Formats: sequence, structure tokens, C-alpha cells
Amino acid sequence: CGPWSSAAPYRFDLARAYAIFGMFIVNFNFSFGSVMAPSGLTGRFLNLFTGNSTAIFIICAGMGVALMTNKPVYSKEEKAVLKSRILKRSWFLFVLGLLLFNWWSGDILHFYGGYMHVAAFLLFVPKRFYLWGALVAIVVFHLLLLLLPIETSWDFSNFSYRDFWTAPGFLRNTFYNGWNSLFPWIAYFFLGMWLGRLNWQDSLVRRKVFFTGLIVFILLQGLRLLAKEQLFSQYWTDYILAEYFPPYLPFVLLTMAFACMVIPVCMYIGEKYAKNPVVLALQQTGQMTLTHYVMHLTLGMILMAAMTGKHYTGFLEDEPPTSPFYILGYSVLFYLFSILFSLLWRKQFRNGPLEMLMRKISG
Repeated sequence: CGPWSSAAPYRFDLARAYAIFGMFIVNFNFSFGSVMAPSGLTGRFLNLFTGNSTAIFIICAGMGVALMTNKPVYSKEEKAVLKSRILKRSWFLFVLGLLLFNWWSGDILHFYGGYMHVAAFLLFVPKRFYLWGALVAIVVFHLLLLLLPIETSWDFSNFSYRDFWTAPGFLRNTFYNGWNSLFPWIAYFFLGMWLGRLNWQDSLVRRKVFFTGLIVFILLQGLRLLAKEQLFSQYWTDYILAEYFPPYLPFVLLTMAFACMVIPVCMYIGEKYAKNPVVLALQQTGQMTLTHYVMHLTLGMILMAAMTGKHYTGFLEDEPPTSPFYILGYSVLFYLFSILFSLLWRKQFRNGPLEMLMRKISG
């Protein structure tokens, strides 16, 4: 793993454990809560996870690919094997995500597979190219905004996409105006690959990443406060305050900055409390995020619908919203169940069920 110590990937898994917990909250809230009109302190708290958790999830994925290919020197044959392995994993995630899409319209896995497919051709370039790639992805997205309305094919009454299963609709959704389309979301994956190439054993590197994130985060939050005071035109106010969709530059930078704070903190906790049973349990949970992602969207949604007496649609809540406090409590309980499942599963197997299947297919 190059500059990483043998324990480094496990410290990194804490960030993944945090990200999947945030995704539980966001997705349960989207399907059963009042995500578009949060009420009360708890409702606003739930919405804090929107965007940030997904950003960390994707950045951690990029870091994971960087970790797989971080030796100083590879032979031509070794490079070919690694490229083939990552391509196969990208196809696995792409197909799994498309199978899941009809059940959960906000699927990220098929996009995730797209990011990995592109990354497979950039595994061994100098790390500065990943930052350039992130910049290009953001710029291309903003150029596409000038050519095609971002709301094309969207039905915002329930956030369904009208022509996803047609060739033009699928390509448009995948590359431009899907929930996590390649432009600009692959920028997070490239940032993760760049972060994965850093020497995290160096405490100075960790501090630089953290404080860079902190400074950018504070500056952008300050800009948002000014926007809320109506100091800009309506266009720029909407642009600055946009959340998740459309993923304009301020949102992208803000969520990247937040991730750059969270990841070093998780590294520090994982190192300082390496033998703590809670930390070890969270690390094992973080190592099974693919399984937990699919499980919360299937079993988790089915149980939530049964407990609330509602109909699960895979789209935005169309019935009276469930209490934010109930959603938070359910998310915490389902997360505790996921931790317990991870601990019991790992007593028998090295990888989670879906992680095992993916590795068997990809080699």
C-alpha cells in the first residue's frame, strides 16, 4: 500500500462507516420523511447529512482504488491485472445498481461503477492529474448547464425520471442530470484518488488536509450566510444555496471540504483508539458498506414501510411524512443492527456477502 501502514486501511474504514450511517438517514428520510420541507430541529438535523454522506462515500471509494494501486513500481503485467480487476468491479457495481434502480430510483451504485470504469484507465498517472480531472468534471458540468436545462425529464413532484430506460434518457441521466451523474460527481472520486496517494503516516499531511477543508468550509458557509441576507441577485443566491441537485460549484466545494475534515479525524480516531471495541466494530461495518448499502435499501425500506403502515415507492414520500425523530431513531437502530450483522458475519468470513461476490467475480 505504498506509504500506508498495515493499519491504515482500517482507520480509513471509519470514514466509510460514518458515510453509510449518513446515507441511512438521508435515504430513509427521502422515502418516508419531509426532506423537502424539514420541520423542527430534528428535521433540520437530518437534512445536514444530505450531500455530505454521499460525498464521503464516493471519496472513500476513490481512496480505496488508490490504495489498490499504490506501490512505487509495477510491472506491465501487474498493471494489466489491476486494471482488469477494477474494470470487472466497475461492471459488477454498474449491473447491480441497474438491477436496484427499479426498486430505488436514487441508486448510486451504477454511477459508482461508471466512476471506477473511468478510473481504471488512470490508475498509474501522477497524482496531480486527479485534481485536474476533478476540475474538468466540474467545468464540463457547468458547460452542459448552458446547453441543456438541468430539469430535463425530471418530474419533481416525486423525483422520478421519465425516460431513464431509453438510450437518450439513460445517457443524459448518467452523464449530466442524474442524482450522481458522472459530471460533476466523478470529481469526488478523483479527489479520493488524490487523497489516497498522500502519505497519511505523516501527521503534517493530515493537518494540512483537515485545515484546508476547514478554511474552505468556513469561507463557503460565510458566503451562504451573505446569500441568505439577499446581498446577491436571485440567480446567484439560488446558485450559492443549492443543495445536492443541481450540484453547483459551491455545493461541490462545501461537501468536499467537509469530507476533508471528517476523513483525517477518522484516521486519528482509528489510530489513537485502535484496540477500542467500538472502533473495531465500526471498522468492520465500514468494510461492508456495499452490503449495508443494498441491505438498508431493501430490508431497511421494507421494515420501515411495515412499521409506519406506508407504501414504499422508491420515490419521494407521497403520504403524510413520518416524524423526523422516528426516522432518526429507526436509522440509529438499523445502523446498530448493521454493526451487529458485521460482527457476526466477520466471525465466519473475511468479506461481506456482496463484497465476497464482487471479489469472486473480479479476482
